Amino acid sequence: MASIKKIEGKNGVSYKITVSCGYDVKGKKIIETATFKPDAGLTPKKMEKAAQDFAHEFESRVKSGAAMDGRKVTLQVFADRWIEEYAKPKLQPGTVRKYREELDDKILPAIGHYKLSEIKPHTVNAFFLSLAKDGARKDGKAGGYSKGSITKTRNVLSSILRTATEWEIIDRNPCDKVRVQAESTADKLKFFTPEQAAAFLQYIEQPYTVRVGGHTRIDDTGTPYTVGDYEITKNMQEQIKLLFNLAIYTGLRKGELLALKWSDIDFQRNVVQVSKAVAVVDGKQVCKTPKTKSSYRTVSFPQFLAARLKALQRSELAQRFRFGQDWQGEDWIFVQDNGKMMSYSTPYEAFQDAIRRYNDEKAAEDQLPLIPFHGLRHTSATLMIASRQDEKNRVKQTRPRANLDHDEHLCPRLAGKRPQSSGHYRKSTLKRGMSAKKSRSSSQIVAKWLFGTGSRFKAKRKSLDFQGFFMELLGGFEPPTSSLPRMRSTD
Repeated sequence: MASIKKIEGKNGVSYKITVSCGYDVKGKKIIETATFKPDAGLTPKKMEKAAQDFAHEFESRVKSGAAMDGRKVTLQVFADRWIEEYAKPKLQPGTVRKYREELDDKILPAIGHYKLSEIKPHTVNAFFLSLAKDGARKDGKAGGYSKGSITKTRNVLSSILRTATEWEIIDRNPCDKVRVQAESTADKLKFFTPEQAAAFLQYIEQPYTVRVGGHTRIDDTGTPYTVGDYEITKNMQEQIKLLFNLAIYTGLRKGELLALKWSDIDFQRNVVQVSKAVAVVDGKQVCKTPKTKSSYRTVSFPQFLAARLKALQRSELAQRFRFGQDWQGEDWIFVQDNGKMMSYSTPYEAFQDAIRRYNDEKAAEDQLPLIPFHGLRHTSATLMIASRQDEKNRVKQTRPRANLDHDEHLCPRLAGKRPQSSGHYRKSTLKRGMSAKKSRSSSQIVAKWLFGTGSRFKAKRKSLDFQGFFMELLGGFEPPTSSLPRMRSTD
């Protein structure tokens, strides 16, 4: 509550209003003061009443930020208020958590003690340069932060200072005058080339061998015995294979994939409705609405995935029947053994394991890059760029045109490639690959697998261009024969 001190002097009566405004980084209380001089013609009681009204209004302005002075308020104090009064009401909980981490780990330890008015472009630039120096990282790794990480830090700081200008605490945003040097595209985006994507999709369909070292076991009688080295042949879970395939063919984010329910799949049109996403908030896995309205979308997927998804659905229904009342799921597509939603960390861990197993069998020049799971989204975008489809129809980014340029630069074999028109694929593919008089080659099977026949073929005319060219880029990769739909003659 504001304190009011009456001052009587030669010029009459005035009141000093004092409001506490938190503490700075050194624990010193921050005080905001104002002087109120009432009308000399008022009675003493009316003067006190006017002073109390002014004090109440002043305190409200201080608490709301309207009366904050950039010459007195530190970045530390303002950032705390920005989190509570701006970020939490307007941003997703996961985004607020990341912003808080950026503040606590990088920004506030370095410049939190500065008054807002003291933060100049040269101050910000020096701070960014310090983040790139060796020893700046808090995770113990050698070197400084990457330019991509520094750019994220800049975005957080700029958002805070931009709000300070909107609240008229400072005149301008010093971050507007500072630019972080752009990273090369190769450093910025991580993805598979078309050849690598095809190799990866083929590899995950094959069984793999795990070598187990010798160890001691105990039999049913309690007697220990030793087991020598041995090998186990395993197959990747079908739902994990489908997770990777959907990531590449649809460009969905990890959180969007994990949030899918069977009710989101339209098997008549081979499309999936994206209306939610999974995130980890305060250590808990939650399902939430997407970040933006543009994230609500309908995405198509190849016909062969529809057959495999149906098989997975039947398998999960059988498992659900076996579990009975112990089944804990909510119709999720990607699940744990008891039906609960798949853990948020599982896609990344399974993806990294698959890449490492693949690389263990290959020479260095043939190995796959160890990209993050989100790299499959960039892979999908890169493949679509080659078909000259509008990326915004499937992969929505903040600056889709810029991403198209970057991805094309990273995949030289795609530059200059142009897909045939839908009519060309319709005529040449059917004529060359779907004749009942000719033996069915692998290319014919793929054509059938992608496009179907009859009314389904006509209904999918608009997507033939992308699908056919996509498969061409993947080097004619075929799904397992067992997953293909039954073949029918087109005659």
